[in-house]
Amino acid sequence: MVSPPLSASMIDERPLISSGLVYRITSGIGVLAALTVAISVGGHWLGERISLGGHTTDTKPVSVTIGEDTLHLAANTIRFPSERVDSAAERVDLYLTWPQMQGFSEADRLRFDDVSQSSSLIFLQLSQSTMSRDMSGRLEPIYSHIMDGAPYAGPYGLTAHRLRADAGYNNEILLTAPRSGEPDYVVRCILPASSASATSGDCQRDVKVGKDLSVLYRFSSNQLRDWQTMDAAVQGFIGAHLVNVSGAATPIAGGR
Repeated sequence: MVSPPLSASMIDERPLISSGLVYRITSGIGVLAALTVAISVGGHWLGERISLGGHTTDTKPVSVTIGEDTLHLAANTIRFPSERVDSAAERVDLYLTWPQMQGFSEADRLRFDDVSQSSSLIFLQLSQSTMSRDMSGRLEPIYSHIMDGAPYAGPYGLTAHRLRADAGYNNEILLTAPRSGEPDYVVRCILPASSASATSGDCQRDVKVGKDLSVLYRFSSNQLRDWQTMDAAVQGFIGAHLVNVSGAATPIAGGR
């Protein structure tokens, strides 16, 4: 017996793709799209962070109080991200281009990232003074008693003094020079065999600025020719960013 033909109403017309499957596919696409956006944005942010390597081009002023002294410093002159906050601190570390005395910028990126170019930077550490005298003031009462042998001619008009091996200065040479109306200039250096061997921290000197601020700065021996100009520039830079008596500081422009 032949079965009667099926009517249209009797035919199962379920869709080939169910509405539930469509919903799941649509949701999955939405999640993938969101992940793509997140990865793109996050990757861009992470890429910028990796590219900057801890530097910032931000020149907003950061207020730092060290002991009795308060400074307003451009963020891009502060070396470490953790120190770029308004706060009281035991110390703050800066890095500046020489001779421009400016902080990090895209134009000078290689000077901050390429070790071979770092000799054109000055590194400063600001802290509250722990000694009554700075390096120039320690020449007579301390350094003169640990000199070893006769002084001899050093580079760029400086006089060189060897220090006793047991004094703990690890082969450093003391370089001095008289200054009119000021204490003698004094700096400690490890002088390399050639200029090609110089590093960004061959020499170090500390000075007192403000009420009770000690400024230790390090620089390459390749920059010793500028010792007079550099010393004045470092003290001038810090002095310009100290808050004055009225509570206002010198305006900051471009990290100068």
